Amino acid sequence: MTTAHLLVELFVEELPPKALRHLGNAFADVFFQQLAAQGLTEAGSQATAFATPRRLAVQVSAVRAQAEDKAVSHKLMPASVGLAADGQPTPALLKKLAALGADAAAVPQLERVDDGKAQVLYLHSTVAGVALAVGVQKALSEAIAKLPIPKVMRYQLADGWSSVHFVRPAHGLVALHGDAVLPVQALGLTAGRSTHGHRFEAAHDPIEIKNADSYARQLQDEGAVIASFGERRAEIARQLAAAAQAVGGGAHAIEDEALLDEVTALVERPNVLTCQFDAEYLTVPQECLILTMKANQKYFPLLDAQGKLTHRFLVVSNIHPDDPSAVIEGNERVVRPRLADAKFFFDQDRKKTLASRVPQLAKVVYHHQLGTQGERVQRVRAIAKAIGSQLFAHLTHANALLQTPEGEIAEDWLLTCIDNAALLAKTDLVTDMVGEFPELQGTMGAYYAVNDGLPDEVAHAIEDHYKPRFAGDALPRETVGVVVALADKLETLVGMFGTGNPPTGDRDPFALRRHALGVIRMLVEKNLPLSLPELLAHALPAFGAKITNPTAELSTFIYERLAGSLREQGYSAQEVDAVLALRPQRLAQVAPQLEAVRAFARLPEAPALAAANKRVTNILKKAGDVDAHVNPELLREAAEKDLHAALKAIAPKADAQYGQGDYTASLTTLAALRAPVDAFFEHVMVNAEEADLRLNRLGLLKTLHDAMNRVADLSRLAA
Repeated sequence: MTTAHLLVELFVEELPPKALRHLGNAFADVFFQQLAAQGLTEAGSQATAFATPRRLAVQVSAVRAQAEDKAVSHKLMPASVGLAADGQPTPALLKKLAALGADAAAVPQLERVDDGKAQVLYLHSTVAGVALAVGVQKALSEAIAKLPIPKVMRYQLADGWSSVHFVRPAHGLVALHGDAVLPVQALGLTAGRSTHGHRFEAAHDPIEIKNADSYARQLQDEGAVIASFGERRAEIARQLAAAAQAVGGGAHAIEDEALLDEVTALVERPNVLTCQFDAEYLTVPQECLILTMKANQKYFPLLDAQGKLTHRFLVVSNIHPDDPSAVIEGNERVVRPRLADAKFFFDQDRKKTLASRVPQLAKVVYHHQLGTQGERVQRVRAIAKAIGSQLFAHLTHANALLQTPEGEIAEDWLLTCIDNAALLAKTDLVTDMVGEFPELQGTMGAYYAVNDGLPDEVAHAIEDHYKPRFAGDALPRETVGVVVALADKLETLVGMFGTGNPPTGDRDPFALRRHALGVIRMLVEKNLPLSLPELLAHALPAFGAKITNPTAELSTFIYERLAGSLREQGYSAQEVDAVLALRPQRLAQVAPQLEAVRAFARLPEAPALAAANKRVTNILKKAGDVDAHVNPELLREAAEKDLHAALKAIAPKADAQYGQGDYTASLTTLAALRAPVDAFFEHVMVNAEEADLRLNRLGLLKTLHDAMNRVADLSRLAA
């Protein structure tokens, strides 16, 4: 059957730049899937997506003019129901045939198939393949309906009466199979071959697309448009690198994939130009200047070889004038007031200390059930002080967390730094700079802390207490920052769970999942000797009567986040379940426990011991409260005596290894119990009639259970 390339383009008003890439891919994917589902594509057909600020298009290779006819078999009903004794069709059969577009004339062609219970009637027919125009119409309608539009617009059509809903008003529709126009419609438009190129630089307008193959080439040659999002993005990246290299000195454009995507969605014919601003603005923290250039102007700041901001930046223009000086000067003129504002905010903010801003936090509402930011700060201070004291009690002076290049840290100095950082961490929220650029909270606080002469540890903690902000983000650098970050996240978690505001399946407005993962990462990656129950206990008193105790629900929530994180790291669900079933208090020990479980599972004794452990668990569960006590004089059977002796010999060594943190060795040692455990269950009746024998044997099993399940619940490994 003859095939040709197929092209469909929707020409629209400027599409939302942050969504363009996603819209273009989604439009092409759904359209192609719908064509394939109707049998209009070949085995090697491929879809190519095009997306510019003013168009969504898809080109599909090897598309048929009509789908092949298909043989279809319909199971009707048992022959005894469909045919009367004389072989004539019953009303039930005629009704079924009518529903399928057939009549009594088809009865002689019905096939009888024996399904093992009765003979069943089948109708075999051939369904004509769908015509291309019909298939494209269906595929186009589906692609439009399923577009992941961020915000739908409703607009009126040219007739003045009808209205449609779409992401932006559509003004043109192209549909070509080879060089033939397909008679399809969408959004009040009828397909043709006419489209439009660059708003200012097209060689002529409109552009008549010759055929589906020439689309991208014609748009570039006649319309000055690079239709492919990917090609346009790559061209911008190439020009950015070339412009930075031309500046010299190791200069390079700041890396920002989201910004590159957004700029790609704003231009159809990119032209990168080098601009500059007055060097005096470099006295402002570079984070401020970079943010205002990226967020407000969509510029690419240039950094030097050391990663420091220079006074040059790159602009991606949508036009190619012979003399770009006017474009360069215009962009330099536009950015100057933004940088001047940043410098003004920075200079004004430094006139007041962070400490003098603390009272202003009492006027900032945090949460209607939990009060103001001022109240929150006092809770964070109390939690941070408790964590700091507990941490200092656990750690030795040899621990790197409690050392600086100048020497060991005294407890009172550490707690003072923690308290100052907790007190001042939120004060930059009431500065002019953060009021203008909320993304700089924490960052500006650190700069202002240095300006106030505070220790580096306090400044770093003010910046770091928001970390980790996202998956893969760095953790706080020093002990002070770790403690304040833990306190800040615990205050949020305990407060929100305590006021009945946990996250739901699709809503997490307070980022509680992220906060929980942040707590987990700090406990694990910093190897903190703090238990989760201790941390929650430190947080509760700070709230007084404002909340109900959320410890049980919050603990479950945190362990669920931990389980998900561990599975993402490559541990099996069975391994994770075995370790977390014991609710380990020190999360820093979970990874070594998982490795021990993984090593144990590879031992030949593991399956039998896991199965036995599951059996022991079930027996003890049915028995109720059992004391782990064994009276040797009540051991009658040789197998129970052997198990008792093996436990006395092996358990102390395994316990010592567990105490030293060598979990793998501990489980390996316990593997030697396989033979006596197997013999016990083969030769000993646990539920003996004599009560004292039964209780003694249950006590022996409880002793075995306690010994084997310190690292993990091994019964969870049983198949």
